[in-house]
Amino acid sequence: MIEAVRIGFDPFLGWPVLWAVSGIAVLAWLAYIFLRGRAWLTRGLGLTLLAAALSNPSLVHEEREPLPSVAAVVLDRSESMDIGDRAAAARKAYDEVQAKLAEDPSLEVRVLESDPNDDGTHLYSALEGLMADVPRDRIAGAILITDGQLHDVPGKPDAEGVIGPVHSLIVGDPDRGDRRVELVEAPSFGIVGETADLIVRVDDPDGGEIDLDVSVNGGIPERVRVKAGEATPLPINIERRGENIVVVEAPPGRQELTMANNRTAASLAGVRDRLRVLLVTGKPNQAGRTWRDLLKSDPSVDLVHFTILRPPYKSDNATEDELALIAFPTEELFEAKLTEFDLIIFDQYERRGVITQTYLANMARYVTEGGALLIAAGEDFAGPASLARSPLASVLPAAPTGVVRTGEFVPALTEAGKRHAVTAPLEGRRWGGWMRYIESTAETGDTVLAAPDGKPLLVLDRVGKGRVGMLMSDQIWLWARGYDGGGPFAEMIRRVVHWLMKEPELEERRLNLTAEGDTARVELRSLMDTAPPLQIETPEGETIEPAWTETGPGIFTAEAPIDQLGLYRARAGGLETVALNGPANPKEYADLQSTIKVLQPLARATGGGVFRLNADGSGLPDIRRSGARGISAGGNWLGLRERGAYAVRSSSSQALLPGIAAAALLVLFLLLAWRREGR
Repeated sequence: MIEAVRIGFDPFLGWPVLWAVSGIAVLAWLAYIFLRGRAWLTRGLGLTLLAAALSNPSLVHEEREPLPSVAAVVLDRSESMDIGDRAAAARKAYDEVQAKLAEDPSLEVRVLESDPNDDGTHLYSALEGLMADVPRDRIAGAILITDGQLHDVPGKPDAEGVIGPVHSLIVGDPDRGDRRVELVEAPSFGIVGETADLIVRVDDPDGGEIDLDVSVNGGIPERVRVKAGEATPLPINIERRGENIVVVEAPPGRQELTMANNRTAASLAGVRDRLRVLLVTGKPNQAGRTWRDLLKSDPSVDLVHFTILRPPYKSDNATEDELALIAFPTEELFEAKLTEFDLIIFDQYERRGVITQTYLANMARYVTEGGALLIAAGEDFAGPASLARSPLASVLPAAPTGVVRTGEFVPALTEAGKRHAVTAPLEGRRWGGWMRYIESTAETGDTVLAAPDGKPLLVLDRVGKGRVGMLMSDQIWLWARGYDGGGPFAEMIRRVVHWLMKEPELEERRLNLTAEGDTARVELRSLMDTAPPLQIETPEGETIEPAWTETGPGIFTAEAPIDQLGLYRARAGGLETVALNGPANPKEYADLQSTIKVLQPLARATGGGVFRLNADGSGLPDIRRSGARGISAGGNWLGLRERGAYAVRSSSSQALLPGIAAAALLVLFLLLAWRREGR
């Protein structure tokens, strides 16, 4: 304990009233002097005595317990510290600083290691949290051990408001450069089939021109040349509805700190402007209206429907202007505007000279170049006028045998159908029967729905860049009408149509990757009984090979622990996908060069210093105790303030101007003033 004596004041009237009364008294005294009052000195002494008495001075005796000053040491454990020997050097300095501070018994030391999974380096926020319960008059200072890349330094540090002095010990080689790719701007969505501009910038210490690889949804990369240091727009083709992952990668530069920031990614939502569908009904039939009603009920579909009622060869001896029917616009539909349609449906179409062989060849080319075709076969598909006997046959996955099977039967999912994303959700439901189907042989594609004899009913196939679906029965309308309990007509057809439109969620072979926090999760949908080996590439280029677990028919899942922010890539069986852990441009990788510039303003504002350590973490500055104010750093030393804080354990006081003594002195001064004025 330390004994101390001080003079304390406890005004009777409160400090505001006392100051107001004292001010009035001073003004009155000055007026008295101006009027040539004779007893100005005596009256001044009397007023002073009055003010002193009203302030109630006392002599205070205290027993004080000294309190230690508090210093903080914060270690940067962000991902940028994993570069080179930074982490080891920082750890060495961290331990040495703690050992030196522990030698001072008047100092309380608090230590903290930052969150390595945080987006960015937030040491100052961590420091504020560490010292939140410490009064400012007990803070000796703080020491940050980092590579200098902080993302939460106060913009305009206030010496009174911030913790200080804040010293920084910087590790890392300041002369090593780094090539990095930055996503400057990315749209959140784009129209399917059109392009959207992605703006990127490549920073490289050597400058010059750099070749970038740009890929969409894991496809074949496109090589683009950009100039270092300039924001460059990259036109991106929006391939599909839903999420489109665009990956931009730069090759290793001459100087590299890490490869994690040599690539970036953006997620663009593909939006369809309305789906344009052409429905051609070969002749009036029970299913025609069902198809039309289903497609018209979908607000995302813009339907063009033609029913052929009068083939060209039919003669009724009527002139064209007397006919109520319009001529089928074959040239406009299958020549001029063919590519404007997203999907073409033939419902029980028979070759009767309406659509020529040339136009059918155009349609085959339309499919291979990325179009979609759905055949709803009728009895005519088994005859000589079948589309299977036209140039369109080159893109059809099934060929008719020429036999039409009749009699009630119930369609069933095949093994492939139980695994295919289009039909797998339909398993386990009771379906009504059909009365007829066209016998065929599936030559390519996946048969997902079959008759009891195993003959295909629904076949899905990829042809070139496009897709084809074939329904080998004209009886699906029975489900729509509820015959024998009905069946999933609307659901199945919608799923088939969306598969033809390349919906990612309906892909029969699909690899999904999600990277969140400390876990990467992969899901594989396949038509195979076994899953191919899985590889996950980390942002640093390392490879992880977790094992698959089968969770359902054709569905395999895997998990792997991860500890980095950035872009992850998964590969399995020729499939590839990517996912981001954290933001597209993690703050941690924005600039990885070791620097003192970021922390210098904070050091100046708080009276601290910034010191660069040797490559192995040695070369610590001398640590001293400094005064409570002013600069606490020099060329080779840093100071922690000696605050001198204490806690009062006991206290006693004795009045210096008791009321009687003060009143007697005041009366004496008044009498002296009157006597002086009376002369």
